[in-house]
Amino acid sequence: MLKFYFHQTPNPMKVALFLAETDLPYELVAVDTLKGEQHTAEFRAINPNGKLPAIVDEGTRVFDSNAILLYLSEKTGLLAGKAEDRAELLSWMMFIASGLGPFSGQCVHFNRMAPEQIPYAQNRYLREAQRHYEVLDGHLEGREYIVSDEFTIADVAAWGWIDKAQVVLGEEGLAPYPNLKRWFDNVNSRPAVAVARNIDKDIEFKSTVDDESRRALFPSNYPKQNRGQ
Repeated sequence: MLKFYFHQTPNPMKVALFLAETDLPYELVAVDTLKGEQHTAEFRAINPNGKLPAIVDEGTRVFDSNAILLYLSEKTGLLAGKAEDRAELLSWMMFIASGLGPFSGQCVHFNRMAPEQIPYAQNRYLREAQRHYEVLDGHLEGREYIVSDEFTIADVAAWGWIDKAQVVLGEEGLAPYPNLKRWFDNVNSRPAVAVARNIDKDIEFKSTVDDESRRALFPSNYPKQNRGQ
């Protein structure tokens, strides 16, 4: 059975939504990143990068959320879109993997997690996150979904981060992006979203961000001997 290594953050939630949409059987394996469990030798054997999510499917490891979505959709034929739209789907999957996700994450880091205020970094990552939202908003004018006329892994991948719009952009969230908001409300109303949000109902993750957590989340900020790896 497929093993799904999970923590309740945007990238693992993409995979949680895919699994909820497709009803694929899986075993959930909790990895508490605030406790540093992603740095154990056992998990590093699955993802050498020490991040979530990851899966092991009949002995095959796959890490990085968009790689997992592409792998599962190709293997099952589910949420893969039409063959003639493959180039478009790959383009948006890479847009999300290389742009929307990383800039959103850095925006959150420098505005909410960094130990010091760095106005240049705060402005840089906020403006780039906003720019990616603008690109998606413009693309979604007159469209129900990101690729063609059907729900695909591109929508799943984007949902994981757009779900955190208020955390990334501030209180106004999706208000300046009407097409993106319409798309998000449509995706967010799917029954599988409620299932995905409830995936960790029996798991108690650490919730306090203390020094242990910061060292686990941002090990490169500390001397190597203190990383606890």
